[in-house]
Amino acid sequence: MTTDFDSAPGAGWPLDRTDPIEDPHDPDWVFGYGSLIWDPGFEFAESQLGQVHGYHRTFCIRSTRYRGTPEQPGVVLGLDRGGSCIGMAFRLAPGSRRQAVTALFEREMTGGVYVARLLSVVLPGGRRVRALAFVANRISSSFERLQDDEIVRRLSSCCGQRGRNREYAIRTWHTLTEHGVHCPHLARIGRRLQAVCD
Repeated sequence: MTTDFDSAPGAGWPLDRTDPIEDPHDPDWVFGYGSLIWDPGFEFAESQLGQVHGYHRTFCIRSTRYRGTPEQPGVVLGLDRGGSCIGMAFRLAPGSRRQAVTALFEREMTGGVYVARLLSVVLPGGRRVRALAFVANRISSSFERLQDDEIVRRLSSCCGQRGRNREYAIRTWHTLTEHGVHCPHLARIGRRLQAVCD
């Protein structure tokens, strides 16, 4: 598995659509690409790096609750179309799988900013699993395409129910780096954020 980049849109990977016979409410695996990497909030039997194709990680979701307010909206990560993304794949613990999925839907699906999908995730050694992932909902009013300057401005100044927007971004970047994953988008934003806030 490649762990030195998350590729940007236009890399030629097909979108990984949900198979209509599969139920995203009944997964064995979950794919985390943002705060789930370091704060999954559920019991799991194992975790490994995993890569999805057809989506890339980017700051594209306006946050008016967890990392911002309606008056001062923050911004959080989403999986958007194109490219690829390396994150963490978690195999849910069998005894608490349903409770974990219920909690994840309550955490991630409020406000319709994400769409639940089962995506093919490539694990080390080439093994593939189907994992629940929360993909950016492009028709949501919270979906935004922002320039780096605006992303950094929001991250440096906003705060919500789960804490400072800056901490969310920095912790995601640092955790991926600790796992040997270099995400250029996160690294670029993270360095600028540190320069502004330090």
